[in-house]
Amino acid sequence: MDYCVRQMEQSILKASKTFPVVMVCGQRQTGKSTMLKHLSESDRKFVSFDDAKVRMLARNDPELFFETYGNKLFIEEFQRVPSILMEIKKIVDERGENGMFWLSGSQKFVMMKNVSESLAGRVAVFDMLPLSTGEINGDIKCPFVPEIESLKEKKNRKRTLREVFEDIFKGGLPKIALNPDVDRDIYYSSYMNTYIERDISSLEQVGKLDEFRVFVTYMAANTAQELKYDSISNVVGVSAPTIKEWVSMLERSGIIYILRPYSSNLKRILVKTPKCYFLDTGLAAYLTSWPNAETLMNGNASGAFFETYVVGEILKSYSNEGKKANLYYYRDIDKKEIDLLMIGPDSIYPIEIKMGKCPSVPSKNFNVLNKFEKEVKPGLVICMADELFPIDKNNWYCPVGLI
Repeated sequence: MDYCVRQMEQSILKASKTFPVVMVCGQRQTGKSTMLKHLSESDRKFVSFDDAKVRMLARNDPELFFETYGNKLFIEEFQRVPSILMEIKKIVDERGENGMFWLSGSQKFVMMKNVSESLAGRVAVFDMLPLSTGEINGDIKCPFVPEIESLKEKKNRKRTLREVFEDIFKGGLPKIALNPDVDRDIYYSSYMNTYIERDISSLEQVGKLDEFRVFVTYMAANTAQELKYDSISNVVGVSAPTIKEWVSMLERSGIIYILRPYSSNLKRILVKTPKCYFLDTGLAAYLTSWPNAETLMNGNASGAFFETYVVGEILKSYSNEGKKANLYYYRDIDKKEIDLLMIGPDSIYPIEIKMGKCPSVPSKNFNVLNKFEKEVKPGLVICMADELFPIDKNNWYCPVGLI
């Protein structure tokens, strides 16, 4: 399998010149180690805390660990020895050099808690999501900006709905996305076993592994839906507080993204329930037993998977630049809903996501945003349109190939 250039690469190299520590976190198998090894200088050593001997040395004698491996080092799965961060802080403060340590791991919030306590101001943090469509096709794009003039200048990569669903079914984990010879079912089965054995059993002591597998499958089947803990609890057969803990595990493992409702100062008329999106559509399709892209495209989950794909592509365009996408959704007590809101300092960009070429959209829903003290920008309907095209003076069809 040839190396796939990642959009994040230049941001990583730039950060390594200005910070002593660079950290890349994200879902297992997204290519963190592959990218960092590819970018590593010849004098940067590599160690993994998945190796029990290395892990024991780092935990029991951190000074000897760094004497053995040096101070220009890439440490994989570093969150397995969180105490190492204090020794890294000591070395960084003594030497004051940039680019000394590269860290990677698959438990984001566990890492961030430890990092914020010991390496504040000394570390650049990146989230690596699965491959974007642009990365897979060698067509790397800038972060998605929903400004009409900006979109007019972008190249639209036209695709059929079938081609889009081939991408959705395949997903963005590199071994599957870049290698058609890999047995998909065996790969995802092994992936889930590794995830549960390493990230769940060892770190969280879930206890009810059979129920946890049912839970993950339920979450995949309900991607792009509101997150209702009591309903999930009834299906899975564990308590709602346990479901909340499990949702948090999936989020910090990089498996799901939680999209929160926009509230501003109007909480009394807006819903408070977040929505949940699987960050790899291929894994979600596997867990829900869709046999191929065509069946998924024609099935009752097609709209939810299409929406999940669009949200994921927007998120990737930002995380690959080391930035955060300021995304929300809107729903009020009158059941008026807008799929996505991108919030700027003084503006709101409303976005609907639909599968058709010229879908009928109640764009008047965008008018509900006038109650907020921000300028409401022209709305977008991201869909299968062939080109950027006005619906009316305030709203546009936006081809999925422009995200």
